[in-house]
Amino acid sequence: MFKSEKITKIILYASSALIVLVSAGIVLSLMNGSIPAFKEFGLKFIISNDWNPTEGKENYGALPFIAGTVITSFIAIIICLPLAFSTSLFIGEYYRGTRLAGIVGTMVDMLAGIPSIVYGLWGFYVLRPLIVDLGLSAQGYGIFTAGIILAIMIIPYATSISTEIIMMVSSELKEGAYSLGATRKDVIFSVIIPNARSGIFTSYILAFGRALGETMAVTMLIGNTNLIPRGFFDTGNTMASVIANQFGEADGLKLSALITIGLLLFVITGIINGIGKLIIKRM
Repeated sequence: MFKSEKITKIILYASSALIVLVSAGIVLSLMNGSIPAFKEFGLKFIISNDWNPTEGKENYGALPFIAGTVITSFIAIIICLPLAFSTSLFIGEYYRGTRLAGIVGTMVDMLAGIPSIVYGLWGFYVLRPLIVDLGLSAQGYGIFTAGIILAIMIIPYATSISTEIIMMVSSELKEGAYSLGATRKDVIFSVIIPNARSGIFTSYILAFGRALGETMAVTMLIGNTNLIPRGFFDTGNTMASVIANQFGEADGLKLSALITIGLLLFVITGIINGIGKLIIKRM
């Protein structure tokens, strides 16, 4: 018994140490690869909107891609919030335990597991022509189109987690509220949401993090121009999409600039998750 417990502790410590080492290795390799770009451009790289790969005139700046990433992700989370919350209440409270809730829940889980390239193909052949038909964009590409496809991708993700959190709220608390004469609306807003809000908020933080790093679906729809978008229907690029588009042919200073963008994306995602944890602690 003692040996078994000791072996278990060794495995746990080794697994934890491996995760830390892998994370540190990722950060160090990104930092090492970004050194040439930071030496050449300094912190100006973060706020510059110039991206010129012409030999002899090379100049790189990450601002257009940071802007594209943030805007598309915020469009996605704004669309996601009401739809994911409503669906999670439908499955986890209103029709909990029914066949209908089971069918909807299965569909949500299935949609959450669909590869991003499939969403990108659907957006290219269905959503993009619809945007054109509505007269919102001549080509159908742009920040708004990419934001919509991101929202469709993260809604199942946020819904699935929120549903699990809502179903974990104590049934005794809900029954006690009903016994005091509370309505379904009272129970939702006075019992379920207060007890599940930190978990629900976490689901949206995780969904937002996925939107920040999404690559293929966005690459197929955003238009891939290295400019700061001036409107929702302008084309642009995200940090992930510019890396996907240009990494294969990059070398030298351009390669370092792309690695630096990857490092910035890593940092931004970490900051978002950190802010989420702080808010959750306060809640």
